[in-house]
Amino acid sequence: MLAWNNPKLHAPERRKTWLACEEHREHLSQFLGVRGFLKDVVPLADWESADS
Repeated sequence: MLAWNNPKLHAPERRKTWLACEEHREHLSQFLGVRGFLKDVVPLADWESADS
């Protein structure tokens, strides 16, 4: 799970999410990272347990 936000549109604490398989995670991380949007990459189970 990739957590991200666009600082021009979202408050700093807001996190939008993209789910990605292992095959595509690196590509999506680079896409978001180049734009300065990527905030965190965590396993989905960890994200869900933190949300509970």
